Amino acid sequence: MFQAPERRNTDSVKWGLFTEDVLPLWVADMDFTSPPAVIEALQQRVSHGVFGYALESQELKDLIVQRMSRLHQWRISPEDILLVPGVVSGFNLVCQAVVHPGESILLQPPVYPPFFEAPVKAQARTVYNNLQPGADGQYRVDLDAFAKSIEKDTKAFLLCNPHNPLGRVFTREELLGMAGECLRHEMIIIADEIHCDLVYKGYQHIPIASLDDEIAASTVTLIAPSKTFNIAGLDCSILICQNEELRKRILHSKRGLMGGVNLLGMTAAAAAYREGASWLSEVLAFLESNREHLMAYIEHNLPRIHMVKPEATYLAWLDCRELELAPSPREYFFQRARVALNDGRDFGEPGTGFVRLNFGCSRETLDNALERMCHSLS
Repeated sequence: MFQAPERRNTDSVKWGLFTEDVLPLWVADMDFTSPPAVIEALQQRVSHGVFGYALESQELKDLIVQRMSRLHQWRISPEDILLVPGVVSGFNLVCQAVVHPGESILLQPPVYPPFFEAPVKAQARTVYNNLQPGADGQYRVDLDAFAKSIEKDTKAFLLCNPHNPLGRVFTREELLGMAGECLRHEMIIIADEIHCDLVYKGYQHIPIASLDDEIAASTVTLIAPSKTFNIAGLDCSILICQNEELRKRILHSKRGLMGGVNLLGMTAAAAAYREGASWLSEVLAFLESNREHLMAYIEHNLPRIHMVKPEATYLAWLDCRELELAPSPREYFFQRARVALNDGRDFGEPGTGFVRLNFGCSRETLDNALERMCHSLS
């Protein structure tokens, strides 16, 4: 159904970092070609032949406003939107805008590895509310623990929703609870919602800023078409801030060190949001099928590895602790199976004994990797 072209020797981080005998199921991009509408829009722009300085795309901002209203009943305006090169650079920018050196930022490990660098780069301390699995293996927010983790100098909370690597789509109750504590402590919520479009049937992404106006005034939201439409290499992300004074602080904090979004990135993003809906529906169906296939394979062939069904993303969080693989599950499967996965330890101390597997690939690649992993344990 989807083309998964050869990616070796194409300057791909995912496929080019290791030797050709290694199957890469690690970094979070998919192996499928982007939507035809995106490719066509890029070809038309390239055929024009002039690549001068670009204005920020008003069409793109209007599409984002319409999209937030249609999908999430969240009313924003084009003036609330800043275009930034990436979500990671965006949340680093906001951390440095709202947190003074020596103050603290709250994280919830296990979580996307660049989160851990943001406080360091802002010369801030890090406080933690570790997410813990319940009896069913699913991770949920303990709101009492969340409240206790906040210190007097905690000025910001870095939220990942949908969560990477856990695949959680946080409920309205969880979001209201976390937001309420942040408001009580006058904290800024920095919400990485980059996976908001990759949500499976039965779940609904809720932008935390959409809950009410007071929460919106204390929230900066970061989204992007990069994961959704497989255009991460084009560096176009979106920062949404409905608080004008906070937006001015963020702009000031750029200090001439962060540039704008490139012309082709805006072209691809606009085309994706304008015409990519049917492609995305098909991708989600394919990813859901891969998710079910992966879970069934693990249950029947790798029963000592435990996986909770992701509610969103194309990332699986695999608990390998029962196997006691040395020196780590990531290194074991890399050396013995020649499969590259993400090391759970990179997601914080609670990730010890876990790996993250990217199932945004062809079924053939997924099966090949799983068979290699299974054989390495026999």
